[in-house]
Amino acid sequence: MIYLDHAATSPPRRAVLEAAWPYLTAVTANPASVHEPGRAARAALEGARERAAAVLGVRPGEVVFTSGGTEADNLAVLGIARAAAAATGRRHVVTTAVEHAAVLEPARALVREGFTLDVVGVDGDGVVDLDHLAAVLTDRTALCAVVHANNEVGTVQPLAEVAALCRPLGVVLHTDAVQSAGQLPVRLDDLGVDSLAVSGHKLGGLRGAGLLAVRGAVPLEPVLHGGGQERGRRSGTADVASAVAAAAALALADAARPAEAPRLTALRDRLLAGVLGLVPGARVTGHRTQRLPNSASVVLPGVGGELVLAELDAAGVVCSSGSACSAESEDASHVLTAMGLDADLARTALRFSLGPETTADDVDAVLALLPGVLAAAGPVR
Repeated sequence: MIYLDHAATSPPRRAVLEAAWPYLTAVTANPASVHEPGRAARAALEGARERAAAVLGVRPGEVVFTSGGTEADNLAVLGIARAAAAATGRRHVVTTAVEHAAVLEPARALVREGFTLDVVGVDGDGVVDLDHLAAVLTDRTALCAVVHANNEVGTVQPLAEVAALCRPLGVVLHTDAVQSAGQLPVRLDDLGVDSLAVSGHKLGGLRGAGLLAVRGAVPLEPVLHGGGQERGRRSGTADVASAVAAAAALALADAARPAEAPRLTALRDRLLAGVLGLVPGARVTGHRTQRLPNSASVVLPGVGGELVLAELDAAGVVCSSGSACSAESEDASHVLTAMGLDADLARTALRFSLGPETTADDVDAVLALLPGVLAAAGPVR
């Protein structure tokens, strides 16, 4: 099998499983307990917090462990907006048309609570329209949420320029770094953001674990209420093993990034060039250079995208047509249509996302299989 769907989930790294194993087997006490086993669990949890904080350039107390990227985004969007409304009366939220549903849906939920929402457009490469953004931001805006790198097409957003628009107005800037963590530098100071979401399983961690890094000066209303864990920002008994795994995966991926990013970039470009050479009219989606190192996304005019996926799967190649979180939907990708593609063309999309074990031989094997796969899939009917 050739696995090219790391944007959906990346298989757990062995070192991550080894780091988490003691907290699945031997040290299993509740980290809120004051007895010795509880203190051992607490020490592991705080060690994981410190390890994640070092990668993100924040204080350990600014890391909130969550059940994954979706919860982290929800906590940021809902928690920051509601806290700002209560403290300052700001009830306006801004985001972009190419966000993950984990940002768009809570932003829409805020509208039902009386907030106003502006969704900023993007250009044909998926880059946020900075002029539009500047026009809608005001001193009544509580939160601006702009993804770091898009999960479907890999386009990297100019967060420094976005931050320069938000900062003078006192607008809190959140970014979804679920796809970019481990692929790009994600220190909050360097990006200019106030909060940032990470998902462990995109990095070789365990599913169901992630984190939100949020500056201590940013008011945050909890979404989950209860015992006041995570310094009152996220109640619930901490999953120590998953937190340890998420922090380990983030640290390992970030440490490997200086060597891994250029390797994956070369393989990505090799794959894209091969697809464009094999399929007349094929187009790369997303920015050609300002994109994730591991993300190769294309549309194939006149080709049945789902049929191609099925044929590739049968041939032992695992990839996707876009976001795994919306794979059951028959609607065209909201990301691609926001970029100006019509719905029929958007439905021909393929997304190959490479990972640590991807080799040049894998890329060449996919390109060798592709002509037969396209012939078997046939044209759009």
